[in-house]
Amino acid sequence: MPADSKTTAFTRFAWAALLFNIVVILWGVFLRASKSGDGCGQHWLTCHGEVIPSAPELKTIIEFSHRLTSGIAFLIVLVLLIWAFKAFGRRCAVRKLAIGAFVFIVTEALVGAGLVLTGNTAETLTSARPFWAVGHLINTFILLAFLSLTAWVSRGGRRLDLAAVPTKYAVLMTVAVLGILFVGASGSIAALSSMLFPSVSLAEGIGKDFSETSNVLLRLRVGHPILSILAGVYLILLGGWLASASGDGAVKRWSNILSILVFCQLAFGAATLLTLAPILMQVGHLLLADLVWIAFVLLSANFLTSQQSEPPA
Repeated sequence: MPADSKTTAFTRFAWAALLFNIVVILWGVFLRASKSGDGCGQHWLTCHGEVIPSAPELKTIIEFSHRLTSGIAFLIVLVLLIWAFKAFGRRCAVRKLAIGAFVFIVTEALVGAGLVLTGNTAETLTSARPFWAVGHLINTFILLAFLSLTAWVSRGGRRLDLAAVPTKYAVLMTVAVLGILFVGASGSIAALSSMLFPSVSLAEGIGKDFSETSNVLLRLRVGHPILSILAGVYLILLGGWLASASGDGAVKRWSNILSILVFCQLAFGAATLLTLAPILMQVGHLLLADLVWIAFVLLSANFLTSQQSEPPA
């Protein structure tokens, strides 16, 4: 798939779409951490029954602005989908990836609507809320994967042929995907428990984690840093192995990027824990988690193409 001015413009737009969605995701973290998720009440698409809220509180402004940016993100991905069908052939993988991105931004909106309509926002805790949080995180990661691959394939990356990859590598990469999603899910539960049951000191927080009288979410929280370290070490080792096995420069580059991001994430996670997870640290922590995930997706994509007969784009 040779690059021309049209496909180059599409690729730039696809990367911009990915970047904008990351910004929207981070604003969503701020929304949750600031306990502003009920800023529009249990109303969706309207805000307190109004299209544009009158005399809004600060949390209403935060919630309403998140809805506006989410709507813009939806339109951007819709444009990406239409453009993909106009710029690329019927059998081109870009079309399929753009469809995937559109499907998951729709489900992203539906999950957000579900949280609002069921009242699982701000400081409300129901038995279903942890599942909503985990589902939201997993959907977000899948959306970012589709957007990343849409941009990557459109710039000249070949079709991702899973059949060309030896079984042992496919299994190892599948384990990595599951590990990242599992760590992300545990992180969403940890963030939810920290918001709902705040501590005034690290010692108090650790005490809550091991107290038999604490909410089950608090007792699950302690598993997140352990899982993060295990998954981080695995990703670094896997990245090095894939780079060595392929001998490809792009794979080695993304392996190095992934290793650096994992180290940064572990250090930032420790700092977030020690500072009792202020909002800014939570935003930075999720940003690094998103970047680790995107780096792994692109590392995997480059490795998959390196296993084909021609050198990857």
